Amino acid sequence: MASVPNSGSSAPPPPPVWDATPAGTTPVGYGGFWIRVVAYIIDAILVSIVLGVVTAVFGIKYMDFEHPENFDPTVNLLSLLVFWLYFALMESSERGATVGKMAMGLRVVSNDGKRISFLNATGRYFAKILSGMIFCIGYIMVAFTDRKRGLHDMLASTLVIKTR
Repeated sequence: MASVPNSGSSAPPPPPVWDATPAGTTPVGYGGFWIRVVAYIIDAILVSIVLGVVTAVFGIKYMDFEHPENFDPTVNLLSLLVFWLYFALMESSERGATVGKMAMGLRVVSNDGKRISFLNATGRYFAKILSGMIFCIGYIMVAFTDRKRGLHDMLASTLVIKTR
């Protein structure tokens, strides 16, 4: 029998597997409505702080209600850009979740449990706008569908699963 170096130590852990079905017989848990709301609030606070710093550094002003003629549409474009990049980059990353989703133990995966691409995450982000435009019915669907999917999840062929 040949000796194996470091035979006294345990073997390294296996690499992470992007599968919506965890090992064992435990069924997959899906991220429901309220846990996703809390995750979004965490993300919104975080991104708003970043936007506040960026706008302060560059001297971009939010809406001035006393002088609405001074409105700068750059804020809206900057907000859209920052939120889009935050959600799309984080959800298509190796972790598959934004900071809020990670804090709540959630991950975004494709319908077959794989990591989503940046393009898929981008489509999911812009589909969220549609979910909100129809009186938030696209979001409310999360509470009533079998796999806790909102309209944006259905359009992007994604699931939000629990990781713990």
